[in-house]
Amino acid sequence: MTDQPDLLFLLHDLARQLRLNADRRASIHGLTRAQWIVLYRLDKHPGLSQKELAEILEVEPITVARLIDRLEDRGMVERRDDPHDRRIWRLHLRHPAHAVLRDLADERADMLRMVSAGLDAATLRHLKEGLIRMKANADADVRNKVLERDLA
Repeated sequence: MTDQPDLLFLLHDLARQLRLNADRRASIHGLTRAQWIVLYRLDKHPGLSQKELAEILEVEPITVARLIDRLEDRGMVERRDDPHDRRIWRLHLRHPAHAVLRDLADERADMLRMVSAGLDAATLRHLKEGLIRMKANADADVRNKVLERDLA
């Protein structure tokens, strides 16, 4: 028996702690963590459709629609007609979202400083590369399981 913690439990526990931390930080700005993520993604990719955003976030389109409804009510997001397909809404940030995102960028930087304290740049780079590989492996496994199920 080893005294070293199990990697999968460490990843799970860290992810849980980060979610709780992000929930707390988002609530300070009157948002949920899910709304923060939506604003962050739309800032990086303006003009996404609700369906495209749902795919990126790996949630159902109705979940994104409800999040957008709430953000739209707060004047942070607007739905615009797609110029080529009237059935599609394109999502864009409005001015109030940009102000909150500036504050949230500071929150993200603080969270990164907190979790990476004591780690040098090379370790962080290797860790990031490893996590990217692990996520790609997990994504591929899910796709393979779905394909196997569909072929059965």
